[in-house]
Amino acid sequence: MMGLLKRLLGRRKGDSGPGCSAVVAAAGQSVRMGEDKLLLPLGEQPVLMRTLRALDICPYISEIVVVTRSDLIVPISQMCKDCGFVKVAKIIVGGKTRTQSVLAGVREVSPKAELIAVHDGARPLVSQTVLEKVILRAGECGAAAPAVPVKDTIKRAKDALVCATLERSELFSVQTPQVFEPALLKTALVKALEDGVELTDDCAAVERLGVGVALTEGEYRNIKLTTPEDLAVGEALLSQWEEG
Repeated sequence: MMGLLKRLLGRRKGDSGPGCSAVVAAAGQSVRMGEDKLLLPLGEQPVLMRTLRALDICPYISEIVVVTRSDLIVPISQMCKDCGFVKVAKIIVGGKTRTQSVLAGVREVSPKAELIAVHDGARPLVSQTVLEKVILRAGECGAAAPAVPVKDTIKRAKDALVCATLERSELFSVQTPQVFEPALLKTALVKALEDGVELTDDCAAVERLGVGVALTEGEYRNIKLTTPEDLAVGEALLSQWEEG
């Protein structure tokens, strides 16, 4: 892994090399948003445009594979062309579930990729700092994800009755990109599909294999836009970010 870390650091200095491939999960139906969130404007730019730009300018990322719905292939392709996203290598159709879609993307990355970063298309406010920390950490240990401590007290409940109050100091909200060694991620996703397990993130697939995932420092502004309220929060965070 130290050789991989050295090669990743070399990319920051302008060296060429396989580096990290990014798979962007953008095949959801946006049911809770009520309309297609990826093309909604955030600060006058489509959400997905901001997401892809953050990945495109990251020196550690060598290519991007976008996994989306069939009806979005053409508009996303045009967007990438108009924006000059040089690292977007492929835009493909995903599956019925997140796991199926991510696996489809993983199978399309370059065979030379030394790491794969899976990022939500609806996380447009990811910073270069978050990207750098999680990719370099994965370069050290093979599996890493950004996370932030939860702010609220979390209860476990059944039938609307509290069963337990969880220890907040041990709880984290995990974000994306989640970064893995390619063979590990592919094995984990295939296993999850074979077992018929529905997962909401890729760390869970890797954890099922008994592999630990290192957590790096995330940022509270790296939110996933899921509901109309999230979009309003995103606008406020973007405004604060740009003013800062």
